[in-house]
Amino acid sequence: MKETYETKIEQLRKIIEKIEDGNTGLDESIRLYEQGAVLVKQCEILLTEAELKITTFSRDA
Repeated sequence: MKETYETKIEQLRKIIEKIEDGNTGLDESIRLYEQGAVLVKQCEILLTEAELKITTFSRDA
């Protein structure tokens, strides 16, 4: 099943909370940051795809 934009955003929120909780070590924070960076890129791709669909629909209407 393909993860949705909303699911990815929720994962990002959890990562941010974990990094900011004050109990996460440096190595874990770096690992979480890397995961977050991947999620951000995936969200950007999903938004770009949505924008292209909307542009296509607008042109065809």
